[in-house]
Amino acid sequence: MTAGMFATWLVVGLLTGWLAGVAMPQGGHGLLRDILLALVGSSAAGATLTALDLAPDAGPFTMALVAFLGAALVIVGQRKIGHAHS
Repeated sequence: MTAGMFATWLVVGLLTGWLAGVAMPQGGHGLLRDILLALVGSSAAGATLTALDLAPDAGPFTMALVAFLGAALVIVGQRKIGHAHS
């Protein structure tokens, strides 16, 4: 993993969490937790890409897209599960 890949996961996770907290305030646990969930999701997606040995071939746009999808998946999953139990 390079520093650029890590920075991409971090920035995309932070932005996705912030946007989710602003755009979908209902069903969340607050802005800070949305950001933390997004960071976990973007890191997990990036780590999966690295574990599958696909990261060296991925460009910055692909890494950002994977990080975004991972972050969004975790946030949407939290909204669905959290909303079902409310």
